[in-house]
Amino acid sequence: MAEKRMFLGTGRRKSSVAQVKMVPGKGKITVNGRDVRDFFPYETNVMDLKQPLVMTNNEETFDIEVKVSGGGFTGQTGAIRLGITRALLEYNKANEDKEDSYRKTLKRNGMVTRDSRKKERKKPGLKAARRAPQFSKR
Repeated sequence: MAEKRMFLGTGRRKSSVAQVKMVPGKGKITVNGRDVRDFFPYETNVMDLKQPLVMTNNEETFDIEVKVSGGGFTGQTGAIRLGITRALLEYNKANEDKEDSYRKTLKRNGMVTRDSRKKERKKPGLKAARRAPQFSKR
């Protein structure tokens, strides 16, 4: 059987969903058909989504193509990061039991767990989820 050449991962954060496709390459990251630095306005977003690659020393090992929708920059960055993590775990599936496995490294740094926090709904009688109207004593 031939070695698998493409690794997939889906990530979610807030209301964002990212589908990540990882293939061996030179380290190019494309988000919705655009370069990652053109898509995200802040360098911190780019650094954040590359964290799993940095932790596993794979910054220049894979070309990554991402389709992301919903939410804002922060949610999309978190969704892409989780998608990359899941794709890396699929790539390293054979070495899961070993001491230097990607799973142990990524789990120790909190990359494997999905951040389940979402926006809280607005309650009746309030201006937002918890923001009450201004109180006037007189």
